[in-house]
Amino acid sequence: MSGDFLSDQRVLSTVKHFLGDGGTEKGIDQGDNIASEQMLVDVHAQGYVGGLNAGAQSVMASFNSWHGEKNHGNKYLLTDVLKDRMGFDGFVVGDWNGHGQIPGCTNESCAQAANAGLDIFMVPTAAWKPLFENTVAQVNSGEISQARLDDAVSRILRVKLRAGLFDKPSPANRPLSGKTELIGQASHREVARQAVRESLVLLKNNQNVLPLSPKLSVLVAGDAADNIGKQSGGWTITWQGTDNKNADFPGATSIYSGIEQVVNQAGGQAMLSVNGEFTEQQKPDVAIVVFGEEPYAEGNGDIDNLEYQRGDKRDLALLKQLKAQGIPVVSVFISGRPMWVNAEFNASDAFVAAWLPGSEGQGIADVLFTDADGKIKHDFGGKLSFSWPATPQQTTVNVPLATESAEVKAQYQPLIPFGYGLTYQSTASDAVMLDNLSEDNLAAEQTLADLPLFERAVKSPWSMYIANSVERQALSSSVAQNNALTIRTMDRVVQEDARLVSFNGSEQGVVGLISNFPRDFRAYSNSDSALSLSIKSTTSLQKPLWLGMACEGDCRQQVDIAQQVNSKLGEWQSISVSLACFAREPMDFGKITMPFYLATEAKGDISFSDVVIQAQPSDNTIQCNE
Repeated sequence: MSGDFLSDQRVLSTVKHFLGDGGTEKGIDQGDNIASEQMLVDVHAQGYVGGLNAGAQSVMASFNSWHGEKNHGNKYLLTDVLKDRMGFDGFVVGDWNGHGQIPGCTNESCAQAANAGLDIFMVPTAAWKPLFENTVAQVNSGEISQARLDDAVSRILRVKLRAGLFDKPSPANRPLSGKTELIGQASHREVARQAVRESLVLLKNNQNVLPLSPKLSVLVAGDAADNIGKQSGGWTITWQGTDNKNADFPGATSIYSGIEQVVNQAGGQAMLSVNGEFTEQQKPDVAIVVFGEEPYAEGNGDIDNLEYQRGDKRDLALLKQLKAQGIPVVSVFISGRPMWVNAEFNASDAFVAAWLPGSEGQGIADVLFTDADGKIKHDFGGKLSFSWPATPQQTTVNVPLATESAEVKAQYQPLIPFGYGLTYQSTASDAVMLDNLSEDNLAAEQTLADLPLFERAVKSPWSMYIANSVERQALSSSVAQNNALTIRTMDRVVQEDARLVSFNGSEQGVVGLISNFPRDFRAYSNSDSALSLSIKSTTSLQKPLWLGMACEGDCRQQVDIAQQVNSKLGEWQSISVSLACFAREPMDFGKITMPFYLATEAKGDISFSDVVIQAQPSDNTIQCNE
């Protein structure tokens, strides 16, 4: 640590998220990490060693689980490992209501998190007050020991004292307060621009297309070419990084504007055409196509395989369009992760993984072009920190093949290995061949299993909710109601394995499952799958009973199943509806937020259980032409 550690010009830092969220099964955000403890130490914990040694005073617990146990409630990780073994004497803070995800806890009450070593709860809602009251009661009852409370308070005060918060003036009166000119100042932007240059990874460079002369006629295409929001990704101005305009980033540079500056200064010509169109008189010497993932954050980025633009290959069409006209194509790929882009590799003469370069897009032009005299200004230096997938289903990365068994090697062989990256000095023998790659996405070979949504209990990541014309509320108790309905748990086969919904007929009531993050159901919608549930009504329904699904943006499709339900009054029956029945516009199966709901204006008592996406539907599945 330097001599001005926590001085007036320093702030407290937090390292997060402890521990292992980057290694969850199938890469699911807030999922389960089943790595061995040695792997947890060797791979996932190493950043914390450096971070704590550098003086971080706060550690944030992660939403994920380790071998099924939520980290927010894991005493072994938070106390035994972090505080005792690693010697961390700062405080541990929770993430956004993360304590409420511990089995047996709610957002309003969770002694287990405190006992595990959480020193500060993060409660962004009105739940803070009952949580405070319940925590005080739990200390008074001994459920949380006085010693544990004293330890948490001591850690918080220790950090505040170290930072001099009791001696320093208020934030408004500190030396750097109000100096907005420091935000985005030239020296800071230059560091960011350097980071862009050094993080670019050159994956393909046939016939040494790169570097380019800035004296050429250069077509810049693709919807990410002049889109600072897209090149910055999630957690940028908005949570998901969406709905931003270039004007929202004062002082920032898009990738196109960086290219334009370099080319125009050298006497070349740079032309922006998002869709790649140009006149015969404008035919370029080379095309730089900038494309990639739409911005996302956290669970909104979860996908069920790594195929890029599955079902909508508009960027591939653009690459092929340009290549068919005899124009050399340089692809600049924007993404937060390696993706299966075999077809895009095949359609590119050069391919650069640019990740999310952020505000300083001109850093890309620094590396793609020589100076006006043909000299290389900056070479590629970036190397893959993740191996590149050979198939859309290959989500396991960086397997050390040299030390693994023959069986593991047979199951996992990446297209491009960890640590790979070409430079302008690389020869053909250094390069992985990325031409004539298989474009078969192997979807037919993917074995789908049934996907339970509600089976004895609501399955993660879904939550039960009810709604009427005015409000929507998530359920946290066995009984809930609004102006349209009352819902309660009931016993069908085992305790509380079903729900009884009493619709009063005054207005439309809705009950269903919802998630904070959209989920990718395309593997099911692309196959012969169905939405199935067990259901019973004790009264004849006189109005439609809608079985539906919804996607992000509140798009939805629904099917009336009242006739089928009325056909067996008072009896449990299984009803399955083909997912094809929900596939009409604007349904997007890649972003499902509500995989199941029932809605009706009818009056009646309806019970349901066992809601499942069936990979192999039954013979009596309702088809969309019925």
